[in-house]
Amino acid sequence: MGGSSSFVDGVLRWFHRRHTNEDAILTQPHNSADTHLQEKQENKHEFTITEDFDFTGLKLIKVPKRFHLPISSSSMDPIKKNALETEFFTEYGEASRYQVQEVIGKGSYGVVGSAVDTHTGERVAIKKINDVFDHVSDATRILREIKLLRLLRHPDIVEIKHIMLPPSRREFKDIYVVFELMESDLHQVIKANNDLTHEHYQFFLYQLLRGLKYIHTANIFHRDLKPKNILANADCKLKICDFGLARVSFNDVPSAIFWTDYVATRWYRAPELCGSFFSKYTPAIDIWSIGCIFAELLSGKPLFPGKNVVHQLDLITDLLGTPPPETVAKIRNEKARRYLSSMRKKQPVGFAKKFPNADPLALRLLERLLAFDPKDRPSAEEGLEDPYFHGLSNADREPCRPPISKLEFEFEKRKLAKDDVRELIYREILEYHPQMLQEYLSGGDQTSGFMYPRERVPAPKDDTSSQNNDCEKRTVSTTLQSPPAQSEGSENYSARSLLKSASISGSKCVEVKRRNAEEEPIEEQNEEVDGLSQEVASLHV
Repeated sequence: MGGSSSFVDGVLRWFHRRHTNEDAILTQPHNSADTHLQEKQENKHEFTITEDFDFTGLKLIKVPKRFHLPISSSSMDPIKKNALETEFFTEYGEASRYQVQEVIGKGSYGVVGSAVDTHTGERVAIKKINDVFDHVSDATRILREIKLLRLLRHPDIVEIKHIMLPPSRREFKDIYVVFELMESDLHQVIKANNDLTHEHYQFFLYQLLRGLKYIHTANIFHRDLKPKNILANADCKLKICDFGLARVSFNDVPSAIFWTDYVATRWYRAPELCGSFFSKYTPAIDIWSIGCIFAELLSGKPLFPGKNVVHQLDLITDLLGTPPPETVAKIRNEKARRYLSSMRKKQPVGFAKKFPNADPLALRLLERLLAFDPKDRPSAEEGLEDPYFHGLSNADREPCRPPISKLEFEFEKRKLAKDDVRELIYREILEYHPQMLQEYLSGGDQTSGFMYPRERVPAPKDDTSSQNNDCEKRTVSTTLQSPPAQSEGSENYSARSLLKSASISGSKCVEVKRRNAEEEPIEEQNEEVDGLSQEVASLHV
């Protein structure tokens, strides 16, 4: 693994140099340090929101009860309780910090339990991801997601509270990620509540656009927004989760980027993704998904439940009408262009007819979010400025985030070996263990796979909460140095391996998932096309 190893070594050397530079800043003359502190204070508003909403004015929403297996009640046999906790945590030394209350999710990825953090008294969701490194593509997706969730700190994005320190740096196989605990997801909320008010709809959409503005100003595309990836509490608080398919767009392609591995859930896919319409994709793909989610809130059912990609296009054009010739002309896929050009002329259906009880201002904004041509959709920031949010929108509550450094995701360009990904994930885990991080950056035993004694696990949120919550500092402290130029070949990710239930985010932290016919799984690639030629069937390529 010569090339990959030198890449990781280069990253580690840069971390050491950066650590030395940070120490130098701390020893600068007083006035220089004051200037540094002042700059941090001036930029702090880009990362934190000092005042947020008062939810008490909104009626509580119903959140479905989750499957649970209580393991902490006094009526349970203590031996069984201890056995279950031991099985959940295996050899991890921090197990004593958390008291597992119930199992709230199971899947091929592992298991999720709700627990109490005995250091803070807070209820959390702990996700145990089994056999992380069986497939390098899955491990890379997990690395990407835990990195993004560390860099994106915002009230409308799910938060990683902690990642447990593995017992062995070189040999660990499982990861324990501690999330804030949310009660349900928006998919369940929509099914359980048929009495949501206009205020609920407005507030839900506002939170989604506010979170998306923060994500997009960091040059990140989420790429898989759907109700199941929006966590919810009974007090109407929403949080965006599941960044396993997210990608970062960098300054060398400032406004758009093309990904060949795009496989988001079909019902919430923008039309330009249904047939590879454009050579470049923009943040408008996420705006379309938000529009579909908002429409589902208004009607209580999915807006475009396509059976396959062609059926998806048919449903979209049934509502929006056939796109104008100038839009069709921009489609790069010849077969898709021919299909839409030959489609019988359809007139758009008025949104007031489709959603007869909706606020007219809400429908006007929805029409903008669901524009067929991506250039006609508003940005998240423009959506927040829509008259629909008059009296609710507040620039002080809608921060931006500086774009993420390109060096943070240098690993995306490399074909990494299993041990390389393990080392990079371990480095991410150390962000939640400041004492270990200091030793690591100081060069302490970076060559041998030694075991960390359990008593050396830092305790800690009490001593380091200000550091862990200072997002600006955390962004600076984890920028990766680009190594010497090497092969630019990248990992060939297949859709099936990428979507093998490897995501670690909170979408799997709310309940046991049950397969149903309501929504097709995103893994499916061979879509049936009823009554159409094989030529048109290639639209999904």
